[in-house]
Amino acid sequence: MLLPTYAGTLEDYRLSGDPLTPRSPRVALTRTAFAAAHVISDPMAERSPWDGRPAVDWEATLGFRHRLWDQGLGLAEAMDTAQRGMGVDWPTALELIQRTMAEARAHPLRPRVACGAGTDHLTLSDLTSLDAILAAYRTQMEAIEAAGGQIILMATRALPAIKAGPEDYAALYGKLIEESANPVILHWLGDMFDPALTGYWGAQDIATANNVVLDIITRHAAKIDGIKISLLDQAHEESFRAKLPPGVRLYTGDDFNYAPLIEGDGTRHSHALLGIFAAIAPAASQALEALAMGDSATYHALFAPTVPLSREIFKPPTRFYKAGIAFLSWLNGTQSHFIMPGGFQSSREIAHYAQVYRLADQARLLSDPDLAQTRMRSLLALHGIGG
Repeated sequence: MLLPTYAGTLEDYRLSGDPLTPRSPRVALTRTAFAAAHVISDPMAERSPWDGRPAVDWEATLGFRHRLWDQGLGLAEAMDTAQRGMGVDWPTALELIQRTMAEARAHPLRPRVACGAGTDHLTLSDLTSLDAILAAYRTQMEAIEAAGGQIILMATRALPAIKAGPEDYAALYGKLIEESANPVILHWLGDMFDPALTGYWGAQDIATANNVVLDIITRHAAKIDGIKISLLDQAHEESFRAKLPPGVRLYTGDDFNYAPLIEGDGTRHSHALLGIFAAIAPAASQALEALAMGDSATYHALFAPTVPLSREIFKPPTRFYKAGIAFLSWLNGTQSHFIMPGGFQSSREIAHYAQVYRLADQARLLSDPDLAQTRMRSLLALHGIGG
């Protein structure tokens, strides 16, 4: 098949046709691994996709989650991978959380599910004070706890918008953490994922931000499960991880450097809360199994080819990575179409999708090569490319 390149040319590519077989781990994993999953649209029910609530194919969306659970992975629900604030609103996210928690309770593995609580049911014009932001968080936290989910305190655009200072973050997060029924996961999302989060923790420089977050964690360590850091900076994560109080986990959100961070340095390691794990689930599950069995060679052999794929999916502008996650879901037959809430599939170019196709094949992540090839041809034809 002729595939487009970033140089504007067409190059022939032949699939290897050697996919990994999804399966459950044979041993207990030694790392907690949450895969952040996307939402699958129902294009037949979609109405006014840019202005109204997204139409969700609930059967396909929940079926995708079951596949992750069947492979021994936990789930980070209704996070930025699910297009929170980028096509998926809070009412849809809440229904997603409620449906997912019901499915998780019925699943034989009783998988861990953590759910994103934020402030996105209100507009920034409604969130001009700390009290208003606090009340908004409480609304979503209460709904998640009522559904039986663990809380992830998602970063909110509202705090940078009101130019909150370090003391404001400390006061707000302190209240939210102490009010939660169970230990929470904090969420540090870099501005490469959402430019509106620039200056989060009330600081423009990373050293000051570190101090703010570490002070919050130290004060409330008993009520904090861990912190997810998505800054795409391995050295920063390793340095920050070494300063955490005992018992507080570092959940890597680094979709570029997850393999060495999860393996660790022999003294400390990261756990995982990653969007890419939804796309590379068979490799992730089987690599973590190898790690649990002390087989470092297999661990790296499985993860190594997924890294170029992840770097391509999360290339700048990083916030458009969701399109690559849904694209691979379509290629692998876990959804029947490549339509996303808000038409988000148009956020990436055809050369990108061609490169994702190549790299997914090389990472052994196209589960049905014939189906993937047929679907790739249809996408190329839509772009006026034959081959």
